[in-house]
Amino acid sequence: MTWKVDPTHSSIEFRGKHMLVATVKGQFREWDMEAEIDEDDIAASQGIVRIGAASVDTGFAQRDDHLRSPDFFNAEEHPAIVFKTKRIERKRGDEYRIAGDLTIRDVTREVTFEGEINGPMKDPWGGTRIGFSAETAISRKDWGLGWNVALEAGGILVGDTIKLSIDAEFVKAA
Repeated sequence: MTWKVDPTHSSIEFRGKHMLVATVKGQFREWDMEAEIDEDDIAASQGIVRIGAASVDTGFAQRDDHLRSPDFFNAEEHPAIVFKTKRIERKRGDEYRIAGDLTIRDVTREVTFEGEINGPMKDPWGGTRIGFSAETAISRKDWGLGWNVALEAGGILVGDTIKLSIDAEFVKAA
């Protein structure tokens, strides 16, 4: 069964280290998710997430422009970041492992998100909803996002590990 994402209760966020001492957080403002959810066997479900690379937003315009540039996402040539599920495994209770292919800058690698899936449940308006929250950590260099600056005191300007999180709520299509 096809489910539609509720964008008012969903987000795609990331965070990474700056100068190895502070965490910079951001999100993507333009994205879409599609899901075929099997309510009786969540592990048989599948989904795809498409993110507009140019929609990156860290709250600082100069940094966002740099992230859109060829040093990072190269959003003009590679406008979409895509995650497509390959398998969903129940760990215990509402905890799941969601593996799939993540494509950034035309480089595709398998990643595994850890998280929880809640529902399905009836909402007050007669619909049925299901939600998930999941996170993974990636090495940005694996996708060609290797720009950096060595610091005079040692270390680097931008940390290699980026944590990605997806929080989504879906409504069963009528």
